[in-house]
Amino acid sequence: MSSLSVILTGAAREAADRHVPDLVAEKFASRLFAKDHTLWGPAAEDEASKRLGWVDTAEASRQLVPQINELREAFAAEGVDRFVLAGMGGSSLAPEVVTKTAGVELFVLDSTDPVMVQAALSQDIARTAAIISSKSGSTVETDSARRAFEKAFNDAGIDAARRMVVVTDPGSPFDQSSREAGYRAVFTADPTVGGRFSAMTAFGLVPSGLAGVNLDTLLDEVDEAAEVLREDDSDNLGLLLGAAMGGTSPLRDKLLIQDVGSGIVGFADWAEQLIAESTGKDGTGVLPVVVAVDVPELEEPLASDVLPAFLIPPETDTFSAEDAVAVAGSLGGQMLLWEVATSVAGRLLGINPFDQPDVESAKSATRAVLENKPEPTPAVLTDGSVEIRGGTELLGGAQNLTAAVEALLEQLPADGYVAIQAYFDRLTWTELEASRPLLAEITRRPATFGWGPRFLHSTGQFHKGGPGVGVFLQITADSDTDLEIPGIPFTFGELISAQADGDAQVLEEHDRPVLRLRLTDRETGVSQILDVLHALAQR
Repeated sequence: MSSLSVILTGAAREAADRHVPDLVAEKFASRLFAKDHTLWGPAAEDEASKRLGWVDTAEASRQLVPQINELREAFAAEGVDRFVLAGMGGSSLAPEVVTKTAGVELFVLDSTDPVMVQAALSQDIARTAAIISSKSGSTVETDSARRAFEKAFNDAGIDAARRMVVVTDPGSPFDQSSREAGYRAVFTADPTVGGRFSAMTAFGLVPSGLAGVNLDTLLDEVDEAAEVLREDDSDNLGLLLGAAMGGTSPLRDKLLIQDVGSGIVGFADWAEQLIAESTGKDGTGVLPVVVAVDVPELEEPLASDVLPAFLIPPETDTFSAEDAVAVAGSLGGQMLLWEVATSVAGRLLGINPFDQPDVESAKSATRAVLENKPEPTPAVLTDGSVEIRGGTELLGGAQNLTAAVEALLEQLPADGYVAIQAYFDRLTWTELEASRPLLAEITRRPATFGWGPRFLHSTGQFHKGGPGVGVFLQITADSDTDLEIPGIPFTFGELISAQADGDAQVLEEHDRPVLRLRLTDRETGVSQILDVLHALAQR
């Protein structure tokens, strides 16, 4: 039996009572596991027909385990025991959670910030192998990382091809070029699984297994969960959780996810991408908000559009919070549970949970910036180490950083949220994440925090395709470090700047308010921003 449990109270329980009987009557669960692509309506049928391989991929993926273990042992015999994963979105978030929970080392490079790229390249290169994960190979972040690693290995006198491991779709351009280049290993994943649902495909398993995770245990957890999630009955946990996520009335579309002892490290970050990218479209969606303990958004009384979701310790039978969801279970079991629930929520919201129509817009804008190389937009004003940019309608007569932040927050609607987007090294500057609870305290509204460009493959879809109630604080930074991208006419520094510029441009085209802050000095600029937010919170 599965160790999964879902506890619902208040509005969440009411939503389940209202929707689950109909979902059971139409056999949603069994049809989902039978890969019925008609469950989300005619407009979604084509995409859904290509994206349901995840429901049974754990079973199919077992054949990969001996190959992964054999490769890990071969690397170990050569003194290679440090693995860097270059991937974005679902290609990186799942293995990051799996390896952190298992307590094994995996450097996840899901950034184009030159400082972070340099750290990935320079640390213990002699014992490093690079795992490049991309469905097509054309993703700019992963292609740039591949080029940089090839050069770093060659510069160190190491046969680059012997240190390169690829995960891609079968028959993709990357599959062919990697084999032609003689890379050490090329693993192909089920092409009928989208990136954010790919945890139990080669995208999730190869990096996790090479880093030392026991994959058989993980896949056993998924199989146990599948046995109960495919059943058409009123106790189906996937139906219950999905109904709570997408079926409250009125819709509580801000899902605040807080870990209170689940034992799974970073699970909320993985769930954030799954939910936001799957549901944030057609002007609706559920915004996942990853929060820590004792945050303003969870104080009583709760806002009417907020639904708390607690990740609780295994075998917890009761939970006292009102209008809430509480979920427990193994890592593999919970991954499948939340995938099923997200599919259910998509059905109730009336959207296609398997496409991401607004992700490409930011990519296109980035390409245009890199090709045209326009002159940088002049700063409207500079305050200390912070250059401030934004439209005159937004900034008005603001004369300093405090006034600029206040001007942005004045645009926040009663049912809105604040999104902080930080485009620089997420490993060094974790203190900047303190801006999230500070802005939540100032506004008494949900606030999210995303590291760029990582969030572009996650909440970036929701920002453009979901309800137009967000205001955006974009933070970029100058750096003394920059790196060439071999064979490409731009540097990593230019790339991350273009990604920030492109995303801001698309947000503004969607009439989303964007305040852009560029730090001329990272240390003093971060301190300055936090000082301003602390002062505003104390008013």
